[in-house]
Amino acid sequence: MAAVEQDPLLLLRQSIASGGAILPTASDDASAPEVSLSQATHLTFTSPSRIALPIDMPTRFTSDDEPVDLRSIYFAWLNREVAIPEYNASASQLNDELAGKGPVRKLSFVERLDLITWLEGASEESEYIKPLAGDKDGSTSTAAAALASKGAAAPTIGAAVGRSGKGTLDPRLAAIYNSERKMGDRNSVLRGIKPTDFSHVRKHAAIFMSKKPLQPSSTNVSNPSIASHQKPKRPDPIILLSPSASSLLRMSNIKSFLEGGQYVPPDSVAASSSNSASMLHINRLMKDVEPNRPMRFILVEGPEQFKPEYWNRVVAVFTTGQSWQFKNYKWSSPHELFRHIPGIYVGWRGEQPPESVVGWGHRVMNVGVERWKETAHGVDTSRWRDREVVEGIWKMIEGNMRSKGWRRDQAPSSI
Repeated sequence: MAAVEQDPLLLLRQSIASGGAILPTASDDASAPEVSLSQATHLTFTSPSRIALPIDMPTRFTSDDEPVDLRSIYFAWLNREVAIPEYNASASQLNDELAGKGPVRKLSFVERLDLITWLEGASEESEYIKPLAGDKDGSTSTAAAALASKGAAAPTIGAAVGRSGKGTLDPRLAAIYNSERKMGDRNSVLRGIKPTDFSHVRKHAAIFMSKKPLQPSSTNVSNPSIASHQKPKRPDPIILLSPSASSLLRMSNIKSFLEGGQYVPPDSVAASSSNSASMLHINRLMKDVEPNRPMRFILVEGPEQFKPEYWNRVVAVFTTGQSWQFKNYKWSSPHELFRHIPGIYVGWRGEQPPESVVGWGHRVMNVGVERWKETAHGVDTSRWRDREVVEGIWKMIEGNMRSKGWRRDQAPSSI
């Protein structure tokens, strides 16, 4: 192993991007054979070179402000495709096999989604991953993660931070310079090999380099370009779907509907690729909330893994009119629920909505889509009205988010 400590998160992301093998082993020997996760004491990375790290070492990923160990991170990645109940059951089984060696930490569905998105390279930032040591603004971590997602060698912690200094060098350049071959230039050749001590200059420069505290009236405080670098991270809004089998919109077809503007049946071939997903995320530009870049929305069918504060992030609830859907909600009464969160009922165009939906009043948006027409090629090309329905739904969600206090850099503290 290198003298400078390697960051396990960057190594894991780099190995995933390059397709290198990740092996649980029972020894710190990089050539040790693979064993089961319950017997492993180390995790061996084979790309770009074989490196073995203790499997119980803490990482920069935090849950409830506590660092999560490498075994729990790797276990969450292995179970990225399974639903939350299966993930929790597998974690409990592994904890029984570990028998006191240190339990696997069960991540919530939002934490697991954020971790998997970051490891896959789909995102360069994570609200649960702390910056590298000495990297206060997170820029070096972001640059190193970007290189790792492209299969490049991730820089060591000490080298990346040491070369970048305190704002004297772009972190991306520091990551590149970490593997450069040092060569002499004209000045080094003319000066010869005798080192010159310039430490005395530091004492004279300290007078001019000392930083003065910013005053409230300073122009830098009101400078928007400087203030923008200090904005807090805003959590992603959440949309709840109906788990009912009679719902026209399920996890298998909701992405094509809300993001693509076209309805397909949930059991069709076009929708089957997302049929096993327990959570999804889609992107949408909300001009009245954040006009510069699309917002990411998290879609789930139930709140089983919700923390209390997650309810402040729910911006819409899709329903079929069946009140059993709200049994485990924070507000189990439909009338109370839709006082806080807008509801959406999607049925067939021309059909009357259920009496329960009508009884819930104007707080539940009632829309209809054209019935699906089976064709020889399995594709209905007459879905031009779907986008009109989708735009109406997003307009309602955006207006409600604006009224609840969603902004470019903040989310509401209560709804």
